[in-house]
Amino acid sequence: MEPKHFTRAPDFDLPDLSGNRRSLSKLTQQGPVLVAFFKVSCPTCQYTLPYLQRFTESGSVRVIGISQDEAAATIRFGETYGLTFPILLDTASAKYLVSNAYRIATVPSVFLIEADGSIAKFTKGFVRQDLEEIGNRFGFVPFQPGEQVPEFRPG
Repeated sequence: MEPKHFTRAPDFDLPDLSGNRRSLSKLTQQGPVLVAFFKVSCPTCQYTLPYLQRFTESGSVRVIGISQDEAAATIRFGETYGLTFPILLDTASAKYLVSNAYRIATVPSVFLIEADGSIAKFTKGFVRQDLEEIGNRFGFVPFQPGEQVPEFRPG
């Protein structure tokens, strides 16, 4: 079953890059969150996450990254791509428990999760229209006029 067929997002409790635990139920107490599962070696993730950073910089919606890699590689990735949003770790050593709960088969996989835990939007790979729709929901334009952005990049 595709993750988009969930009606509610599975709750999780994962460590961030500082070792502090964060749960989805606490993260959504302040409103909707955009949750992005990724791997540092994934070219489409490398392309997509800087665009998600724009959502963070705009203050339009909170973004949470969930890396399927260990902390050191994830920290380097965040520094390389200028990511300032919180990144949580769902690693092989932890058996990808959260990725499996969300049925992640492709990265990046991005979920817009409402404050009540329901999934409002799911997208996999890079889909320009999906990011524009999420931006429209929050009054934010993620792509600049004249910017050459493809319609789709598979994950």
